[in-house]
Amino acid sequence: MPNPPARFTFLLDPELKQAFEKLCASQDITASQMMRQLIKAHLAAHGQLQPQARRRAVKQG
Repeated sequence: MPNPPARFTFLLDPELKQAFEKLCASQDITASQMMRQLIKAHLAAHGQLQPQARRRAVKQG
């Protein structure tokens, strides 16, 4: 990997976090994996996803 991953930290209501983690677990995906997918999809929807990141997003599914 050319660049090491960056950390993104944010605050969230505990109930929302718990519900999100439970939903992710029911879909056999980690909360971190889902957040990466959501961020990439949001960027792509607004034409902001860089080509290199887009290739990784396609590979990861």
